[in-house]
Amino acid sequence: RDHQLVFQRRREQVMRLTTLSACNLNQWAMDFEGNLRRVKESIARTRKASGRYRCGPELEITGYGCEDHFLEMDTFEHAWEALAELIVEGFTDDLLVDVGMPVYHRGASFNCRVVCHNRKVVLIRPKQILADDGNYREPRWFRPWPANRALESFILPQIVAKIDGQATCPIGDAIIQCNDASIAFETCEELFAIEPTSIRYYLSGVDIISNGSGSHHNLRKLNNRVELLRSATTKSGGCYLYSNQIGCDGGRLYYDGSAMVMMNGDCFAQAKQFSISDEVEVVTALVDLDEVESYRVARASSAAQAARGSYQIDRISVDFNICSDKSGSLSASQRTTLPKAIRYHTPEQEIAFGPASWLWDYLRRSGMNGFFLPLSGGADSSSTAAIVGCMCQLVVDACIEGNSGVLEDIRRVVMDPNYTPVDPRELAGRFFHTSFMSFKNHSSASTTELSRTLADQVGAYHINLDIFKAFEAIVDTFSAAFPDAKRPTFKAYGGSVAENLALQNIQARTRMVLAYLFAQLSLWARGTRGGLLVLGSANVDEGLRGYLTKYDCSAADINPIGGISKADLRRFLTWASKPKAEGGLGYPCLIDVVRAPPSAELEPITDSYTQTDEEDMGMTYDELTQYGRLRKLAHAGPVSMFRKLCHVWDHLTPEKVAEKVRTMARLFYVFFFLFLFC
Repeated sequence: RDHQLVFQRRREQVMRLTTLSACNLNQWAMDFEGNLRRVKESIARTRKASGRYRCGPELEITGYGCEDHFLEMDTFEHAWEALAELIVEGFTDDLLVDVGMPVYHRGASFNCRVVCHNRKVVLIRPKQILADDGNYREPRWFRPWPANRALESFILPQIVAKIDGQATCPIGDAIIQCNDASIAFETCEELFAIEPTSIRYYLSGVDIISNGSGSHHNLRKLNNRVELLRSATTKSGGCYLYSNQIGCDGGRLYYDGSAMVMMNGDCFAQAKQFSISDEVEVVTALVDLDEVESYRVARASSAAQAARGSYQIDRISVDFNICSDKSGSLSASQRTTLPKAIRYHTPEQEIAFGPASWLWDYLRRSGMNGFFLPLSGGADSSSTAAIVGCMCQLVVDACIEGNSGVLEDIRRVVMDPNYTPVDPRELAGRFFHTSFMSFKNHSSASTTELSRTLADQVGAYHINLDIFKAFEAIVDTFSAAFPDAKRPTFKAYGGSVAENLALQNIQARTRMVLAYLFAQLSLWARGTRGGLLVLGSANVDEGLRGYLTKYDCSAADINPIGGISKADLRRFLTWASKPKAEGGLGYPCLIDVVRAPPSAELEPITDSYTQTDEEDMGMTYDELTQYGRLRKLAHAGPVSMFRKLCHVWDHLTPEKVAEKVRTMARLFYVFFFLFLFC
């Protein structure tokens, strides 16, 4: 039948032109009403662009981050209710629509693509390879569909069955065979697998593969994603659609969009990677599927593999022309889409735009009215402040461009229905509060001035606050309980290590208590109402080392730099210090932050001693970054770490390397135990 269709096309000299749509959707866990509204909008935009097939993100109906709500049957019921509404309202009429949702079948839950056409469910395609590493725990909620499991009959829920009298539909691994082209389906992790399912499909002659994904942002992850897409379509030839969520989905992760249409190794459409302005972004491409056949027939080795017929995959016939029925003569409006270069951000831009977009998404949906940041003038808190400043710039740019959704959100945040932001600094002054919490004889003049200057450059509402009296009151309370003991004092004044550490921790925890007080009452004190989210500023390296105080400012509501190393933050700050005309954020004082030696400033500054982080930790930040990469990325334990670092740190003796690794391992495991079990 396939050959007959090809010969018929050749006789009629018809090009196989089709318009395909992929999308970024800003979905939210368990927001069925909002999620469905955005799905509908993406389908409407596909239709407006004359699209014939629409692919959506993974689990778009429920939101990807529902976690243990996927163990509740209510979640499945609501998902089917949403799908039924799509069908009843005609969103699948004369269009092939592919949505992501959970499906319960014969005693197990599956993460599925549900393909609909003309008010029928034509296929439920369960995910075969689940994500179960890093931030992903899909096997907790779903089961993988075995590749060799036969196609089965799925009994549709009554809410769907009664629409058009369809009682069952196929579930399993199958190819949709339209009248003029074939489509197969992947879900997220299957693209990253050692043996991706796309190879089986392409060698079976499939023209189009779609991938609905829920992929979060990592530095340079887009590069890896594009390499995989390019590799799949270059080796075998074919068209590949990639859709993804964008936004924070109510959790700690930021999903970075970048929906794409690729064919034969080239990119024909690409959506934004970071955005605060588009809850729905649909990218379309008008492609000629005959180019897939031409590409394949010219590659003898892949054609030979296809000729073996090694993969016997069921095909489901759908009476639908996915390609245009027009002749090869095209009007100007019907020109096929030309290949384009992939848009990449630099790592420094990713650090700015990713967390900034995540912060905006979290803020606008949280019901809160801004942020409060203890701003010390150091690299970490300055990075957080710069990211909020970047967010303000993005919000203003979106409002100037006329984005009504962003304008409505910012008016709700600042509680002014008539407000229209035009200046990022003025906007920051309305909802971004910072405070330098100084301590007598500990806080240096340079960090005090850097904190004030950065707050001014960003536009934050800034307060200089002396916490010495609060500290003294706490120490007085302790001394009153032990009148016979001497008053605790710092090591610089003759105190013991235990006294010195306890007094440092009092300062840190006092800052946390005051941060939450000011977050709750700052807006009230300024004559308005609402509350602020407390921002943290602890980098990933210090978390690995355990170089922080439990329940200090690391115990914030959200921490936008918690997954970023000190080395990456320094590069980010250097970039952010550049003028906007040179591609930076325009905060010049940040270069002075980079040059200053990192210090917690929790001990007294004397003529002979100034506390520094690297001296306190017993290692440099560069060394700490090496530990972190080996621990996190290379999954190296202490012995493997020692062996690798002996070659990297060839300026040190093996004994010295062993001492450093032993110290790091001991501190990491102690920190891990305390935070997990205490």
